[in-house]
Amino acid sequence: MLRELLPFIAVLPATAYSLISLACGQRYFRKDLQPSAFNLQPSPLGVTILKPVKGMDAGSYDNFASFCCQEYSGPVQLLFAAASSDDPVIPVIMQLMRSLPDMDIQLAVNPAIHGPNYKVSNLINAFPAAKYDIIIVCDSDIRVSPDYLASVTRHFDDPTVGLVTSLYRTSNVHGIATALEATGFTSEMIPNVMVALQLEGLSFALGASMAVRREALASIGGFDSLVDYLADDYQLGNQVHAAGWRIALDSCFVESMMKAESLRSVLSRQLRWARTMRVSRPGGYLASGITLPFPALVLAALLAPSAGTALLAIILLYGVRLTVACIFSRTFVGDRLLPGWLWLLLFRDMLAFFSWALSFLGNRVEWRGIRFRLKPGGKLEELV
Repeated sequence: MLRELLPFIAVLPATAYSLISLACGQRYFRKDLQPSAFNLQPSPLGVTILKPVKGMDAGSYDNFASFCCQEYSGPVQLLFAAASSDDPVIPVIMQLMRSLPDMDIQLAVNPAIHGPNYKVSNLINAFPAAKYDIIIVCDSDIRVSPDYLASVTRHFDDPTVGLVTSLYRTSNVHGIATALEATGFTSEMIPNVMVALQLEGLSFALGASMAVRREALASIGGFDSLVDYLADDYQLGNQVHAAGWRIALDSCFVESMMKAESLRSVLSRQLRWARTMRVSRPGGYLASGITLPFPALVLAALLAPSAGTALLAIILLYGVRLTVACIFSRTFVGDRLLPGWLWLLLFRDMLAFFSWALSFLGNRVEWRGIRFRLKPGGKLEELV
């Protein structure tokens, strides 16, 4: 009897985690969609959108323009931060300025390097030009809906909120390589955030969109406190949380606009993210291995006394896994990736496991063509 049960015991943690993430997702989205007074009356706070740029992204002009077409009553400054006047994205920014002369759009170009994280160096260089007390840091490949600012700033009506971060998705992919990454958002990243939010609250930020109160940023030493780290988004949220501020999660999704990439570049980025999270949250990251579906599948196949028993355990695991992923994609996230790319989910789970395992076998990462060594705690050391 025990031998018959072993494969089902093997898939139990991953299966249970999928169901827990579904329950957490239902609770969050049902609660966040309830109307409230500040939902109906966006606060007219002044907002500086601080956008570090380097090179071109998919649809750069439309990405930038989406921040200028907001249904928002407060003053808005769009401040770009670049390290070089020769950056190919600068003509796009100048075109945006000409197209929207009434919009407060500024460009700060400064090559000064303050540490190994060049993106944060750009933020440090441009920050003195920021006008308002709500600072929103958004990656250059992010596109937003017209209600984005109103949705994000409503959380600051609570004076204990120091930072608001946003969920992100990708709705359009360019082949298998980018689909592998995009399906990870809806089937792994967002479910993980849902569980973390419900079980312990947020102590980190998601880098696609981070809105921080100027006072909260000052309490951690400004952007200078992040310049030695690779995971500046995680560090910003974690340090703001440690300083006594609350982190809010906004349900207005921002869109990560992917461009066509090779499988090699996607795999390299997945490994970089895995190693970054491993050094940032070593205990929690190690423990997350028991919730991964692919090793549970392999273990069930090895432990089963017969092929039929193994098949039943795997059907149970992936019946739940695929159903939960589809619910997230269709109901919560709205990215339209599933069920069209559902057949890719097993390969996505294989990638997640091997990225997790390989993250323990080294500390070197490549970021924007530069090689670094990750130190304990997530600090960077550039390799010559």
